[in-house]
Amino acid sequence: MPDQIVASDTILATAAQVLEQEGSALVRMAQNLPDDFVAAVHSILGIKGRIILSGIGKSGHIARKIAATLASTGTPAYFVHPAEASHGDLGMVTQDDLCLLLSNSGETSELGDLINHTRRFSIPMIGMSSKPDSTLMRAADLRLTLPQEPEAGSGIAPTTSTTMALALGDALAMALMEQRGFLSEHFRTYHPGGKLGAQLALVHQLMHDADSMAVVAPETDMQETMLKMGEKGFGLACVIEDGKLLGVISDGDLRRNIQYLGTRNAGEVATRNPKTVPTDMFAAKALAVMNDNKITVLVVVDDTGRPVGLLRVNDCLRAGVA
Repeated sequence: MPDQIVASDTILATAAQVLEQEGSALVRMAQNLPDDFVAAVHSILGIKGRIILSGIGKSGHIARKIAATLASTGTPAYFVHPAEASHGDLGMVTQDDLCLLLSNSGETSELGDLINHTRRFSIPMIGMSSKPDSTLMRAADLRLTLPQEPEAGSGIAPTTSTTMALALGDALAMALMEQRGFLSEHFRTYHPGGKLGAQLALVHQLMHDADSMAVVAPETDMQETMLKMGEKGFGLACVIEDGKLLGVISDGDLRRNIQYLGTRNAGEVATRNPKTVPTDMFAAKALAVMNDNKITVLVVVDDTGRPVGLLRVNDCLRAGVA
């Protein structure tokens, strides 16, 4: 048992040291971003095509992830493997594009054909490397120079350098996203599946439109009101006056007023000032409103307070909002 405790402490100490070294390197980079960072953002915003990313080995893995992050946040991007580029995939790189090439050493021979292709056809090229005087960085139009920090841990495998490259790619993507005015609803367009897509759904994307609503005037008798509720099948009637929502009648309201249904009209039975939600609210937040108020359906209103649809608990659950 003592030996196991010592071994565990050693493992945890190693892990903490690596994280601290990498974290410190990121802080230093944040305090001294590459000189060409702003110019790189402006250059990317000005292109008509895509960002083409490339790298080999660990830099290739990082380049793939940066490409994926850019593409999902509004900046069209594509990863091209440098070896495949030398065997025909250079045709994917057009003069409307911009290349972002990654190599920690800046001397990766496999990037040679891509570098030459960008120079031959005047395709803008950004280099990302920790060696400012390397072949890649000398050829680049813009340079995202990484700080020359020691690799965390044994120093044998790329650790700190790849972490910095990945983080700088994230910083670039987020800066571009902000400059493009990329919003959560745009993000959902590129993430329609899974939990993330569901949590980003807006009310208007899940609601039933106005044609699904049982709409009555305040003076409508309850027999006609119940007939309309039955026709629509949502267990709710909206009492409208001058185009605005005066109240709602639910199945619960019918039960509470059962002895008066023959003598009262819709306006008298309705629950006044009901809970409503706007069209641009996140469906997850609307679901919370329903849960908090123990109701199963909400009236959706526009900016003027006019009812435009209905949202049910089941609509949210079916879409994966929970």
